[in-house]
Amino acid sequence: MLTKSRFSTKYNENQITLINYLKTQLHNGRCFLKSKYIAKELGLSSKEVGTNMAILSEICPDFTIERYSYSNSTTWLVTPGNSQGFQRRMEFPIATV
Repeated sequence: MLTKSRFSTKYNENQITLINYLKTQLHNGRCFLKSKYIAKELGLSSKEVGTNMAILSEICPDFTIERYSYSNSTTWLVTPGNSQGFQRRMEFPIATV
């Protein structure tokens, strides 16, 4: 998990929460996520999720985040970015039960 102190100057609290959530969701290299479901799981509003996902798509090297479609809620396509640290962690993927 990311700590606030490591990213306090670059990311706000909601963005850190989203980054940690996205890291748990990326199992097979990419995933499609709807803002309303992310919001429900994290206790944020859909607007907060959408605003922060758009910001992260531009400033977070750990992921490539694209606005994929809109149907009742924005769908985001998330894939691993170019960050070496993220690639290192993906060598040992999260076990699924």
